Amino acid sequence: MDHITDKIINIGVDDGNITLFENQYHLPDGMAYNSYLIMDEKVCLMDGVDADVKDKWLGNMDEALSGRSIDYIVVQHMEPDHSGALEAVFEKFPEANVCISAGGAKMLGQFFDKDYSSRLRLIKEGDTLDLGGRQLKFIAAPMVHWPEVMMTYDAKDKVLFSADGFGKFGVKGAEADDWACEARRYYFNIVGKYGTQVAAVLKKAAAFDIEHICSLHGPILPENEPLDFYIKKYDIWSKYEPEDDGVTIAYASIHGTGTKQAAEALAKIFEEKGVKVGLQDLANDDIHEAVEDAFRYPKLVLCASTYDADIFPPMRQFINLLAVKAYQKRRIAFVENGSWAPMAAKLMRASVEGFKDCTFVEKPVTIKSALKSADIEALKALAEEL
Repeated sequence: MDHITDKIINIGVDDGNITLFENQYHLPDGMAYNSYLIMDEKVCLMDGVDADVKDKWLGNMDEALSGRSIDYIVVQHMEPDHSGALEAVFEKFPEANVCISAGGAKMLGQFFDKDYSSRLRLIKEGDTLDLGGRQLKFIAAPMVHWPEVMMTYDAKDKVLFSADGFGKFGVKGAEADDWACEARRYYFNIVGKYGTQVAAVLKKAAAFDIEHICSLHGPILPENEPLDFYIKKYDIWSKYEPEDDGVTIAYASIHGTGTKQAAEALAKIFEEKGVKVGLQDLANDDIHEAVEDAFRYPKLVLCASTYDADIFPPMRQFINLLAVKAYQKRRIAFVENGSWAPMAAKLMRASVEGFKDCTFVEKPVTIKSALKSADIEALKALAEEL
């Protein structure tokens, strides 16, 4: 348990055993599920945790409460990694009022086969909750990243409870790593489609005096940087602006030979120019890391083999992910490979032409089977044009 202030305690749980989040995102450092107790004249619980860590969470809760009861349960977000253990606390504290948005109340009935309607206190933008020594103010945050989401501001301690906003992958013990890396991968793969909505919430939050941001995943901010550092990152990400100067080279190679060699050769060309490169093997590496890199840098090179008169499937999957996450405002180039009928570049170009505000290097580089010395010159020319 962590004391955020003298009255706010994080009773959440680090799960070091989970290896996949939402059964798709790799978790080399596990996942933190945060849940907060506000110990005022009235006691308020801010959100729950995943069912897999329920017992540890309830133990932390008992220790923090020291015999007190919970008066209010604020449910900001109904996703199962936060609501999965809520029924246990609903039953443990039958007199507690459940503060939830109208959309969240509807979902409550979908997730739980029990009628809690008599205990619900529906909240909306601008509503407040009086805990005695402080008032909590509720902020609507629809589609960040579910439609029912609320955030909560405590003016007394200047704390923003940000739901999934400002979250990251990894347990809290992994914070020695670069926060931005796992927060960026989390943001673009989970929240990234909803940049407009994130920007709208950031605009609302700018009106508050905030000293701490308490997310449902990851560390309490600020951590290793001033709070403005994290807010600026979210501002850039929500606008789909490049964060750093550099290029992402994403490749899908069938045999790990010609197409891979071309991608590695191109990476070396850029590096010799002093350009930062994110080289991503779509067939073997974490494809969601590649999505993160693609949003981080202003330039993207798609390198793929032709396969069954189409694009090698890992590249097709990557392009589909970019489309779903609203990839935009970038410059894109293409490298293709084929032993008898190269056509991956044409198909990749057709797949990304609908991306908003993207420009393209018109002439692709075509490799036929293995990388040749003449291909190096073509890659150099592509690098110059990109």
